[in-house]
Amino acid sequence: MLVNTHSYYSLRYGTVSPKDLLKLISELGYKRMAITDINNTSACLDMARLAKKNKLEMSLGVDFRNSIHQKYVVIAKDNQGFYQLNKHLSEHLHAKKAFDDRAPYHELSNCSIIYPFDNYSKFSLEANEYIGLEPKQLIKLQRKQQKISKSKLLAMPHFSFRNKKDFNTHRLLRAINENCLLSKLEPNQQADSEDLIISKEELYAAYGTDFSFLLEQADQLLQTNQIHFDFDNPNKNHNQSSYTNNKELDFRLMKKICKDNLYYRYPRAGKRVLDRLEKELGIIYQKNFVSYFLINWRILKYARSKGYFYVGRGSGANSIVAYLMRITDVDPIELDLYFERFINLYRQNPPDFDIDFSWTDRDDVTRYIFERFPYAALQGTYVSFQYRAVIRELGKVFGLPKEDIDLLSKGHFNAQQLDQMHKLVLKYSVYIQGFPNYLSVHSSGILIADRDLNYFGASFLPPKNYPTVQFDMVVAEDVGLYKFDILSQRGLGKIKDSLKIIAHNHPKDPSIDIHDLRRFKKDSKIKELLRTAKAIGCFYVESPAMRMLLKKLQVDNYLGLVAASSVIRPGVSKSGMMKEYIQRYRFPEKRKDAHPIMLEIMPETFGVMVYQEDVIKVAHYFAGLSLAEADVLRRGMSGKFRSREEFEKVRLKFFDNCEQKGYNKELSAEIWRQTESFAGYAFAKGHSASYAVESYQSLFLKAYYPIEYMLATLNNSGGFYSREHYAHEARQHGAIIEAPCVNRSDGLCIINGKIIFLGLAFIKGLESNLINSILNERENGPYKSIRDLIKRLSISLEQIIILIRIGALRFTEKDKKELLWEAHFLLGHKKKSKPTKELFNSEPKNYTFPPLYTAQLEDAFDEIEHLGFPLSNPFSLLANELPKGISLAKDLSSRKLWTVKCLGYLVALKTTKTTKGKRMLFGTFIDQEGAYIDTVHFPPSAAKYPFKGKGIYTIIGKLTEEFDCYIIEVSEMHKEDIIEDPRYSDNSSNQTPEISSKREKSKEILK
Repeated sequence: MLVNTHSYYSLRYGTVSPKDLLKLISELGYKRMAITDINNTSACLDMARLAKKNKLEMSLGVDFRNSIHQKYVVIAKDNQGFYQLNKHLSEHLHAKKAFDDRAPYHELSNCSIIYPFDNYSKFSLEANEYIGLEPKQLIKLQRKQQKISKSKLLAMPHFSFRNKKDFNTHRLLRAINENCLLSKLEPNQQADSEDLIISKEELYAAYGTDFSFLLEQADQLLQTNQIHFDFDNPNKNHNQSSYTNNKELDFRLMKKICKDNLYYRYPRAGKRVLDRLEKELGIIYQKNFVSYFLINWRILKYARSKGYFYVGRGSGANSIVAYLMRITDVDPIELDLYFERFINLYRQNPPDFDIDFSWTDRDDVTRYIFERFPYAALQGTYVSFQYRAVIRELGKVFGLPKEDIDLLSKGHFNAQQLDQMHKLVLKYSVYIQGFPNYLSVHSSGILIADRDLNYFGASFLPPKNYPTVQFDMVVAEDVGLYKFDILSQRGLGKIKDSLKIIAHNHPKDPSIDIHDLRRFKKDSKIKELLRTAKAIGCFYVESPAMRMLLKKLQVDNYLGLVAASSVIRPGVSKSGMMKEYIQRYRFPEKRKDAHPIMLEIMPETFGVMVYQEDVIKVAHYFAGLSLAEADVLRRGMSGKFRSREEFEKVRLKFFDNCEQKGYNKELSAEIWRQTESFAGYAFAKGHSASYAVESYQSLFLKAYYPIEYMLATLNNSGGFYSREHYAHEARQHGAIIEAPCVNRSDGLCIINGKIIFLGLAFIKGLESNLINSILNERENGPYKSIRDLIKRLSISLEQIIILIRIGALRFTEKDKKELLWEAHFLLGHKKKSKPTKELFNSEPKNYTFPPLYTAQLEDAFDEIEHLGFPLSNPFSLLANELPKGISLAKDLSSRKLWTVKCLGYLVALKTTKTTKGKRMLFGTFIDQEGAYIDTVHFPPSAAKYPFKGKGIYTIIGKLTEEFDCYIIEVSEMHKEDIIEDPRYSDNSSNQTPEISSKREKSKEILK
């Protein structure tokens, strides 16, 4: 009988989670209800799934409103009705169109439409239209009763809040939504405080005996509900079921593709390959996953036709069919990948492919998918309220000063000293934390369905301008919709651009087959880069943590890198097994420490769980769970279903089985601890292998064409490190880094031999329109002078000063100060110059300037201001001489456990927390020669000697060694002073017109 019920998916309005709402409604004695969130269907499918467990009959609907003003409630009678109301909502959300007072009843023929009593304006009601009344409106009904047919009336109480606290929370959410103070929130911007969820008895009492028929008629309306989603069917799958519209033809096409590519992948395919292929084809066909493979194949065939680079990763790399269809470049035979991790007869959901594209190509691939497949939509997700963000929002709602809000959000307060207002902010922040805030788009998921996705829910239109469903991936999988993951990453852009740059800069070199992994695995230069961890810029192996792991492992082969790619993940480290793996890898005698069963299950990783499928192996072989149960365990530990009942059942069975097998409780608990702590963060082996393929491609380019590769890295916005560090790395390999030049540079960096000209787009503050104008006008010939530049372009004085400061006009061979005086003379107080064309190029009058001179160190400060870093050695900017007793990075290996003193330029900083929640840091520096110094700052040192931003530091501490990797445990650290900015110092001579106003600003440049 409840036809208007709201969960917290009535965004910034409702306050009750779907799970709590169902439990409460059931406990209050109701047998049926409709969920009708405001302009939202996010809760519908999940509540339909959970309703049976709560002994409720669930109807699905929507409360259609313009802002907070209710127009009508629509409840679906059946699945076709659910489609109709979703389509109606989607059309309005896409067009950002307000809802009319009257619903399009003919378009909602399989729905019941309920108008709020106060909105009814005497129009003739159709068969599927009704008038809904709240208890407070009954007195008004008595005056109008003779004008409205009794059969068209029903009860429509608004069930939104459990208690006063919920209502207060609602008011806070409304104030956040309206961006106003709580005291300024108008009554017409919020709900009624009487919209409480009450018991069945209380509800009947509210309507009284005379009007109980309204409740009965509302209940009768809900009894007509015929909506059904087959949540219990393990083989449900609503993805596009056939690629060719004929499943047998699909299968023949898939087999043909595999056969055609067999020689390309396996020139000497033997029995092992053919048997594996036959086995996989049979299972894929039996599980009805053929179309899933073919859709991915078609998307990637398009990508190859456009020359787009991609990497197929995820558990899909475990499949030889995927390898032959060129969905992935990982050979599952070589790596002995566990196909059952990808697909097995017990697996209920379709396989998982993650396809990475270059960030420049992904948008076009997405466009192709939406044009090629009729029923496509982006996967939705929810952005929830996070604690600190809620504090900030509520602080504004309560009108707290910014300083107070900052203290509360950072936790810098004494709870005993807080006043009532501050306590309310903290109290309700905890309450609101975790509520959905707004709908967003999943980072990569695309749904390709067998029917219009409005059969499953409404969609909205985000800035990407593609329909996006209102439910998340977990709900999608529950109903049988499985996403295709189309991701982007800059690593692929670097590889793609590197090949173009190499072809341009080395036209006589043979072309590179970047997919020739067999060659790369044998390459001695790549082996050396891995062993020495000299992989800056290379995908997934360049971070300080990975660099140190590679040094500790001394890995120089593909399989070792595959394992390292997963070992570095937080889960393995958290479980304490990273160190154990390194020991067993480096020292074979340590392998006997493994439990015999674990060693038998995972011989390749010496009994250490490294990959996600190890969870399946341990659960299946160690604890005796079925493969289906083991996969539930793996998925639960990944975070998707950890709270679900099926996960808890499997967890209990894990321990029961271990007890029956005779394991002692300590061993069972330890294996569970290791499994639980790492499974949510570990990679599937095929995923790690996919990463390793891209790492090898990057390593090859870095080994043979380091300058070109670093140029591509700069142009693709780098990677783990800053742009400055990649420029430094290029210089370490012999590159000459030149500042941008209006006659030599493009928007991005370009190369000529070993000279790299930084791009005009790298200049801070330079307008993109001006960059385009400079490049377009330059097609008419290079710029000859500053006068010529000003004459040919529309440019402001501010912009030309930036170009002069960065040295972009150095082709004139004039000093910067002379150019600055000339710019002021030519532009004066004009806002911008206007391009002019002259019939004759008259010689300009030359003016004689007094002797002017710009020192090299002035250039460095100009570069810091306009590029973000100096092109000269940063150590040349030190104000004082180098401290005595300084060790270089190359000296550290001979000074184990000594107190050392080093000078380092900060490159990277990672903040983490100890097990007790205290802050500690890891630092990465380079010394005067450009070599790396790694540091660890434990909580006492981190608190006493904090980092003070970018710059050069004197580092003192104890040198420690682990597996031939050296790190300084910092006991003392000081930031070194740099010279005063010579451009604006009081002693500076030959000052230019704009200098005096910038003296104070210059002091902040390197803070």
